[in-house]
This record gives sequence, structure tokens and C-alpha cells, in this order.
Amino acid sequence: MAVSRPQTRQFEAFMTNLSYARRMVKTGRMLTPFRSPTIDIDDFYRAAWVQAVAAIDHWLHEEVLRRVAELAAKDSPEMPYQLRRYELPLQRVEAVQRGDVTLPEAVVEHMRDKLAGQALQHPGKIAEVLKLVTEKKVWYEAAGCINEHFFAGRTSLNEKKLRGRYLEITQRRNKIAHDADLIDGDLEHRRSIDEVEVADAIDWIERIALALAHVLDDEG
Repeated sequence: MAVSRPQTRQFEAFMTNLSYARRMVKTGRMLTPFRSPTIDIDDFYRAAWVQAVAAIDHWLHEEVLRRVAELAAKDSPEMPYQLRRYELPLQRVEAVQRGDVTLPEAVVEHMRDKLAGQALQHPGKIAEVLKLVTEKKVWYEAAGCINEHFFAGRTSLNEKKLRGRYLEITQRRNKIAHDADLIDGDLEHRRSIDEVEVADAIDWIERIALALAHVLDDEG
């Protein structure tokens, strides 16, 4: 049974951004027969890799903010511990007291500012941020979800392996974005990359996002 796609603006934006990455891969494939010294086709694949990681990073930020807003509006004692103890600066508390903003709005505004400079590209950081909206062990449950729903029990992916796969993808993104994908100690030659490799990375990013969304939505 496939995992249903969340019908939210945030996830739709994620899928749109991921489609940009897939189109870059397609462009690279179409241009491959016309390789020339002036065009590095592999750069389309590198751009697709960076775009795909940006897509899930952006979705995670927006998904956390959406869920925080919903939880804060409920004012429920059952909200996650990390959200219950979340602290607001006095100026935002005063804005709520004056009626300038609602409490959920103040919480989300402050959280958006705090998260703005944080890249959610490390599994540990993602788990930490998601504690604001769930008490679940998200990577453990996501691994189980992928085993069951994407590979019909034919795989034995566990939390460590899933975290490792995600980290491999984001670390390669960082080498592309920060080191021009140059081989360590070399100022001319880049790491190899191909269509199959980047397409697989994009597929994994989609699986991971779907699995995390499923874990967050599952009330069981």
C-alpha cells in the first residue's frame, strides 16, 4: 500500500520544487548527446541535487511552522513537551497582551525567525526540531514506513541506515554547494556524477519526506 500524499500547501510546494530538480536531470539527459568543451552536462545533475535538498529543507521548515500554529491554537495540555516549554521574548508577549497578534501568531513568528538561519540537513537537527510537534521517534518510524509502504517488506532499513542515507545525500549537496564538488585537495577535477545517481537521491528525498509526513499524521 502506497503512502498517500499530504494535501497541504506545504507539501504541494515541496513536490513542485522536487519537480524542478527532476526537470534538470531530464535536461542533462537530453543534452548528453551534444556534449561540448563549453558545456558541462554534469552541472545540470549537480544543480538538481542541490535543488532537491533545498526542497526538503524548505518543506521541513514550513511543515513545522504549520503544525506549531495548529497546536498553539488548540492550547491543549497534550501538546509536545518541547512546545509546552517554548519561551517567547517579552516583546512578543506584550504584543499578544495588546491584541496586536494572537498567541499562535506570536509563537510562529518567533519560531520562523529562529529557524530562518538553520539548515535542516542533518538527521539529528531534524529530529530535534520535530520534537516541537511530536513525541515520536521520527527516524525510527520513518524507516519502518519506508520498509512497509515503499518496498513491501523486502528491505530491512533501520533508523541508523535511513539517517545515514539522508546524511550521504546532504553531505554531497554541501560538497557541491560549498566546494564546487571538487575532489579533496584538487583545484581542477570534480567528483563524478551521473543521471542514475542523482535520480536515486531525488527518489530517496521524496520517500523520506513522505515517510516523515506519514509518521507525523499517524495518530496510532
